[in-house]
Amino acid sequence: MTAETRNRGRFLDFMRVFTGLTLLGILAFLMWAPGQWPVMLFTWVLLVILADELGGWFGYLGLLLGGLAFLAPGGAPPQWPVIVPLVAGPLMGLLLIKHSGGPFVLPFGGLLFAGTLLVTARFGPRIDPQLTLPANVEFQRTAILAMLAGLAFSFVRQVIGIMMRRRAVRALNKQRVQLLAAAEHGTGASREERVRDTVPDRQAVNSTTNDETSGK
Repeated sequence: MTAETRNRGRFLDFMRVFTGLTLLGILAFLMWAPGQWPVMLFTWVLLVILADELGGWFGYLGLLLGGLAFLAPGGAPPQWPVIVPLVAGPLMGLLLIKHSGGPFVLPFGGLLFAGTLLVTARFGPRIDPQLTLPANVEFQRTAILAMLAGLAFSFVRQVIGIMMRRRAVRALNKQRVQLLAAAEHGTGASREERVRDTVPDRQAVNSTTNDETSGK
């Protein structure tokens, strides 16, 4: 590993941590100064998924920051005590599935998230007639749109990363083939030079032998 590669890796690690902390700071600020619950819900779900792209613990910390609104000076919106437990579970499941594989497991995480909310909307009021928020169309649309936006970004980023890694591997393999070909060419050239050097020596030996035979 060259010094340039090490420095590039350190810079990327720094940017990953810096961006993750920045997203968490934005989320903490928005939770500390709560506004309307649709905006808070959309921001919470989206920023948790985006922060998770920078490392698993960023996503989990963002998940916990959803409860920061309860400690805010202005208080949380009345719907927030219902939203947090209702969304935190499916969002945690989405993150766990997201960490289990590459981009092609993301649809399963999205299905778990959306399916849980829709099932709760269907059967929740039967268990508790006062639990009407899950059936709220604005609640469902806000949560699912935020999830889709976050997973779409994750999918595109991971696919681009896979393509770039494959291109880097192909370039490295091509470079190795060129180096091996150059080494083999150099070995063949050196052999030809040794053969050319040997031929005059043999001719000189034969000439000396002929001279000695003639002298006799």
